[in-house]
Amino acid sequence: MALSPEESFKRVVSHAKEYGFVFQSSEIYDGLAAVYDYGQNGVLLKNNIKNFWWRAMVQLNDNVVGLDSAIFMHPTVWKASGHVDAFNDPLIDNKDSKKRYRADVLLEEHAEKLRQKAEKEIEKAAIRFGDSFDADLYRTTNPRVVGYLESADLVMARYVAAMEAEDLDAVRQIILDEKITCPVSGSSQWTEVRQFNLMFATKMGSVAEGASDLYLRPETAQGIFVNFLNVYKTGRMKIPFGIAQIGKAFRNEIVARQFIFRMREFEQMEMQFFVKPGSEMEWYEHWKQARLRWHLALGFNASHYRYHDHDKLAHYANAAADIEFEFPFGFKEIEGIHSRTDFDLSRHSEFSGKKQQVFDPETNENFTPYVVETSIGLDRMFLSVLSQSLEEEALADGSSRTVLRLPHALAPTQAAILPLMKKDGLPELAQSIHGDLKFDFQVAFDEKDAIGKRYRRQDAIGTPLCITIDHQSLEDGTVTIRDRDSMEQKRVHRDELHLIIREIASMESLLRKV
Repeated sequence: MALSPEESFKRVVSHAKEYGFVFQSSEIYDGLAAVYDYGQNGVLLKNNIKNFWWRAMVQLNDNVVGLDSAIFMHPTVWKASGHVDAFNDPLIDNKDSKKRYRADVLLEEHAEKLRQKAEKEIEKAAIRFGDSFDADLYRTTNPRVVGYLESADLVMARYVAAMEAEDLDAVRQIILDEKITCPVSGSSQWTEVRQFNLMFATKMGSVAEGASDLYLRPETAQGIFVNFLNVYKTGRMKIPFGIAQIGKAFRNEIVARQFIFRMREFEQMEMQFFVKPGSEMEWYEHWKQARLRWHLALGFNASHYRYHDHDKLAHYANAAADIEFEFPFGFKEIEGIHSRTDFDLSRHSEFSGKKQQVFDPETNENFTPYVVETSIGLDRMFLSVLSQSLEEEALADGSSRTVLRLPHALAPTQAAILPLMKKDGLPELAQSIHGDLKFDFQVAFDEKDAIGKRYRRQDAIGTPLCITIDHQSLEDGTVTIRDRDSMEQKRVHRDELHLIIREIASMESLLRKV
């Protein structure tokens, strides 16, 4: 029987802890809300995702280079970027449940429910009318479907107008007009909407009296912008070019939920691409397509991804879209692609007094580059891979197994070395094979429990290949290699293992699909 979305998500969370992927931070002290630690398997999976992104972004693009900027930055950086004055979430409380929500999320989820109602009407009509059904025509002519879609668009249009006018009372009124209720209490007793700044403040200095006020960075992008000229000059770069970075960011999320989807300490993988003004929309479309190809290279069903164009643009953008992924709790943003214009470099020019410009030999003029940004949450990416890969598979003999069908190159361990018994020289031969492979691959050595239990354990952590050493291995050097997904086994010589693992589970094989 298929699990409900809520049950499916609970299974992902439970599996993450049971098999050493993700732990609650400071769990022995009852935990710290919305902060998580990555366990022994989680850190390997996370590092593989980072490696896949970095190599696809920096190694495969001749005009993209890397950077690792500091978490602490001069406080004026955040004044220039707009974060001090405008980095806020509109929050609203339900008086009965005492639960706090982001007003924009309540409205976005409400609009999405209306759109889903329209899609269900279209699905029912498709069944009713059969092959002659024209979904596009039905979408624009059926009164019920048109009504749902127009209502969804109107809700978001009203929200955008209210936020642009900085009218929080109007935002609350939309929630009341749409009869949006609290998911916990079911009531519509809402407080006023108010803005909450998301940056963590801290101090730097040896004594409190002389300490400087600083912020933990809420994004990694500004570290790229303030180093733009450093990279441009020392790298002898030419426009267009990009600067990529992976790093921690911190946001004081009041409404932090859904496991590692929304956290207070998280990691971003960002690339800022600097272009000539006027060419930004061409590059915006280029990176939209390129980033979706990167996601699809993992082999998950394309129907789990979609683009979502922003209804309300950020103050710095002239175009913005999200790549959304279908998590167990619905379609949510996994990566953003933004055309940021010259806002960031111009603001830093203004606040620092140092021009952030380059010379154009064709026009003999200096100009401030425009920026196209790709920004992906590493933790959300981790959750998408984990949730999409976890499967409870029914077997032919009536039993079942839990299998984590991770993309082979991302798996924490590429192969497990399993001596059939703890005697007769089998462990020693297994250790010898393990020693041959560990310099090129992440391999595990597992000799505890019956071989069947060990197979199931490796299936559950996503290991693509299990290599079993038995008595025949002592005689002719052959081993049994078992495939995680098909469970098929074949006999190969130990000298072939390097080539087999490289073909199946190497990062290079994955990068060639991008």
